[in-house]
Amino acid sequence: MESVGKVKKGAGGRRGGGPKKKPVSRSVKAGLQFPVGRIGRYLKKGRYSQRVGTGAPVYLAAVLEYLAAEVLELAGNAARDNKKNRIIPRHVLLAVRNDEELGKLLAGVTIAHGGVLPNINPVLLPKKSEKRTDKAGKEATSPGKAAKSPKKA
Repeated sequence: MESVGKVKKGAGGRRGGGPKKKPVSRSVKAGLQFPVGRIGRYLKKGRYSQRVGTGAPVYLAAVLEYLAAEVLELAGNAARDNKKNRIIPRHVLLAVRNDEELGKLLAGVTIAHGGVLPNINPVLLPKKSEKRTDKAGKEATSPGKAAKSPKKA
């Protein structure tokens, strides 16, 4: 009958065994949407290094979340420009290829069902007829351009 002065097992060293605190995830602590714990698990499981610091998965989750938010924002703008409510792969491609930094980052990436950027080589476009004729039917040349010769530097 010595149970009067003993602390209950499993109380975590707290006297009286008060209410247990609700666990707070590392993603919530870091203020992120991406899963810090899962990314940490993948870093360990992938054997990229022998040891993984506690800050590494937090930093990587923050970087990935920023990139995802950037691509989604630009793709949403592309969808709105095309008068659509949903983002489709075409909008993602347009967003990535029209952004200089994302385009450089994802230069070697093929986006399935994305298509290509609309582009027509200027050589293939029809030539504009800028030739003006005078009253006699001959081509008129501007006096300023005919008199001047290109200067050598």
